Amino acid sequence: VQLVESGGGSVQAGGSLRLSCTASGYIFDKYCMGWFRQAPGKEREGGAAISGDSTTVYADSVKGRFTISRDNSKNTLYLEMNSLKPEDTAKYYCAAGQYSGGWPPCLWRNFGAWGQGTQVTVS
Repeated sequence: VQLVESGGGSVQAGGSLRLSCTASGYIFDKYCMGWFRQAPGKEREGGAAISGDSTTVYADSVKGRFTISRDNSKNTLYLEMNSLKPEDTAKYYCAAGQYSGGWPPCLWRNFGAWGQGTQVTVS
C-alpha cells in the first residue's frame, strides 16, 4: 500500500486549500479512506472519512468546513478545506482502513495504512 499526499501549504485564516492523495498497491474502492491530522504536541486525530460508495464521516471540528471526496477511477482521495482557522494547522495524513462491517462503515480505529503527510499552516 502506498499513499502519497499533496496540496498542503500556508494560507491565511479564512482561506481554502485542497489536499489530494494518490493510492496504489491495493484495490482502492474496497477500503475506507480518510484524512487525519496531527498538530505539534498533540495526538493524531481523525478529520474525515469516506467509504467506497461515498458515505462520509466528519469530526465535529471540521464539519461544515471540510469536504472529503474520492475518485475511484483515479485511485485518488481529496479534502477540500474552507474557512480555515489557525487551529487547523497540522500535518495532514491520508489513510486507508478496513470496513467496520456495521454502521458507520468507516471507523477511526480501523485505519492502519498511512501516507507521509503534508503540512498545512494557517496564520
